[in-house]
Amino acid sequence: MTISEHATSERHATAYWTVGPKQGELRSEDLPAPGPGEALVRTLYSGISKGTELVVHHASVPACVADAMAAPNQEGDFPYPVKFGYLTVGVVEDGPEGWAGRTVFCLYPHQDRFIVPVESLTVVPDGVPARRAVLTGTVETAVNGLWEAGPRLGDRVAVIGAGLVGGMVAKLLAGFPLARLQLIDVDPAKRAFADALGVDFSHPDDALPDCDIVIHCSASQEGLQRSLQLVGDDGDIIEMSWYADRKISLPLGEDFHARRLSIRASQVGMVARARRHRRTNAERLALAVSLLQDPVFDVFLTGASRFEELPGTVQRLADGTLDALCHVIEYPPADAQSAEAQSTAPFTEATR
Repeated sequence: MTISEHATSERHATAYWTVGPKQGELRSEDLPAPGPGEALVRTLYSGISKGTELVVHHASVPACVADAMAAPNQEGDFPYPVKFGYLTVGVVEDGPEGWAGRTVFCLYPHQDRFIVPVESLTVVPDGVPARRAVLTGTVETAVNGLWEAGPRLGDRVAVIGAGLVGGMVAKLLAGFPLARLQLIDVDPAKRAFADALGVDFSHPDDALPDCDIVIHCSASQEGLQRSLQLVGDDGDIIEMSWYADRKISLPLGEDFHARRLSIRASQVGMVARARRHRRTNAERLALAVSLLQDPVFDVFLTGASRFEELPGTVQRLADGTLDALCHVIEYPPADAQSAEAQSTAPFTEATR
């Protein structure tokens, strides 16, 4: 049997769905043969983007932005049931000429096999391991934030929040000709993380003021308030956090008004304004995956679980018993997936 015949004979896939507040399960679904211009991808790894995916897990996406916050290949609607996720790496099993066997990244939910137009796929370069390539979507977010911020030669920059996105932004900024760069976090244990990235670390109380740019990634009221204090007169704060349905309070009568500060949102759903007319989403993704040839990015991959454990893994991340930057989900090898795909019995595993 050829690769194409083998791939198109398989009629089922298994995917992770959020089915209620703090409730997730694996569901079986029919998988048709790929049509013209489409590829069948067998997933190798997916990554859990903890901040955004836990918002979905808690059913906390505000109704007014539900459409805007939908992932590219999402199924269902917020708050639930919804199939959500966007850090997936796999190998093409069937598709147009020249695609079979390629390792690809796709903005696709957690699912063991899926079919998408080839235009949705980003080829992973030979120098990037498949596991590391799950970070492509997060690097893309960081690239977009830096396009929004526009750091200049000799700038003084602070990044507040040493999580996945904040660390990624700091890692990319470390290659810029800046006068000063600090990664700031309340957790002193993050110093080792900053050291691994080659970036200066500071507690918020000790951070240096008069910054040209502050990039805020902590998703906390206190972090944004400290941003207002650390940025210099007429300076820019780039807000990369998503607060979902949480409300925060800011002392706008203090630094913000008196020192003519600016707070500007960065959101990866659209290419940053400064590059929007000259870069496509596909070009931004291709840039992001090319940057992952640097092995230091492996420091962002903090733990792994099997695909069949995914409902429980998400719950552990939500309740804090599992800590992670990017937690990797490992999928069964091809033979194991084939056996499951050929079974007609639905596969459902729920966590309550």
